[in-house]
Amino acid sequence: MFDQALQGRPSWLDRPGATHELKVARWQADAGDGDSVLLDACTGPTLDVGCGPGRLVAALLARKVQALGVDVSPEAIRRTTERGGIAIRRDVFDLLPGEGRWHHVLLADGNIGIGGDPAALLRRTRQLLRPSGTVIVEVEQPGSGLTVGQARVRTEGTLGQWFPWAWSDAESVPADGFFLLWQAERAGRWFACWERL
Repeated sequence: MFDQALQGRPSWLDRPGATHELKVARWQADAGDGDSVLLDACTGPTLDVGCGPGRLVAALLARKVQALGVDVSPEAIRRTTERGGIAIRRDVFDLLPGEGRWHHVLLADGNIGIGGDPAALLRRTRQLLRPSGTVIVEVEQPGSGLTVGQARVRTEGTLGQWFPWAWSDAESVPADGFFLLWQAERAGRWFACWERL
């Protein structure tokens, strides 16, 4: 179902009691609409986890920043490489290139929700980062809290399977082993950056 969203089909993320439209047009477009906050924070080798169609990977490479996308979707890998990016099809919890040496890990477009366990995801990003490396996360607006539950992707006329997902504002992210450096808002989107201790 995510592959259909990555192809640009109108799609929604359902969770019990709420529905959110997926920003498929933003995923397809070149970096913009607040992405500069993410890109400006990446000054060295960067791993984009859940890279989707690769707009951030391509933008970082255009800035001469080494970047690698990681995604479980074959459509994401295809689209990232088509736009000149580099990406591998792999789960973030599998063995990845450069473990312990990345300067930055990106979790854009709500990807703090991957696996439905932000604490486990951040423990994993800590393994990927070098000491003093940073994880830059797109979060929910302040006051949203942390919600863990089930979600599914829906396109016009098609329902996907339920899977674990999470949503969190910066204050509620369980970031043990990290120090919160900053929070920022741009174009109605919220971001936060943590440094690995």
